[in-house]
Amino acid sequence: MNPITEFTRPSRDVMAGIAEDVARVEVALREAVRSDVPLVEDVGRHTLDAGGKRLRPAFVALSAKAVGRPYDPNRAVQLGACLEMVHMATLIHDDVIDHSDTRRGRPTAAALFGNTGSILSGDALLAKAMVILADDGDLAIIRAVSRAVVEMAEGEALELATRGNFELSEAEHRRILRMKTASFVECCCQVGARLAAADDLVRDGLTEYGHHLGMAFQIVDDLLDYRGDREATGKPIATDFREGCATLPLIALRDRLSDEELAVVCRKFGNGVADDELRMIGEWMELRGAYAAAEEAAQAHVRAALEALSPVPTSDAKILLQEIATFVLRRDA
Repeated sequence: MNPITEFTRPSRDVMAGIAEDVARVEVALREAVRSDVPLVEDVGRHTLDAGGKRLRPAFVALSAKAVGRPYDPNRAVQLGACLEMVHMATLIHDDVIDHSDTRRGRPTAAALFGNTGSILSGDALLAKAMVILADDGDLAIIRAVSRAVVEMAEGEALELATRGNFELSEAEHRRILRMKTASFVECCCQVGARLAAADDLVRDGLTEYGHHLGMAFQIVDDLLDYRGDREATGKPIATDFREGCATLPLIALRDRLSDEELAVVCRKFGNGVADDELRMIGEWMELRGAYAAAEEAAQAHVRAALEALSPVPTSDAKILLQEIATFVLRRDA
């Protein structure tokens, strides 16, 4: 059996249950973004209305369900909202850093409210998330989320520090992915496990699942940056290359180019590349196997994520976690 493609479908009950959990988180988010300061509320509501898959609250709820022990669903909703608000704050800040005018096909908060207003409002959202965390009062969860937020912020700073480095090593790139993306998905799964008082083996399995899923998700995201449908992603093609950010498709391509080709790509990296030049680089990535190498890296992390679920008892929630892992490889936005 291929563990990436073959397993039982989850029941409609668990699918409906997660949909209900996420809907409750949505209500909690709309309450949490309210503010007496109009700018803060406007930025929060604009970011919330832009939508999103709400995967982070879903991971909290699914991980708690997968443990197979009783837990307080109201805490799962509040903590899911907390983690989604942290994510929303990072998106607002990322769009300022990246000078992005659109996200998911809509104007960014920075485009509508300005960089300063967006940064300050993002800070307010992050602070509101910390209030939810403090009100919950579980010290182990507070520590887990706090450490993940620190690692995520430091990962973003590390990525910024490596911009323009065409020779960025794959090891250093993977470190950035772990810090800025995987650590937070890992945290969401750990929070769900702790909510349901999972034993160490199950909690560690769910935490490792989150790590590998986060790595796979970001690698696929980096692939979509080069070859995704602009209408589906809502972002310009090859933003990373334009901004001098070396990701796995480019890192894999470097050793597959002639010296002359490598010199061309290096010269254009983060330095005013034209659309036709990007199309040429994308064709090289396809024909020389760079895309295939990045795809295999993502598949390896999905296999590791599925293996990490071994200690988790069989349930519809576990099956849905497996299905989400395989969806990461198929997503187009």
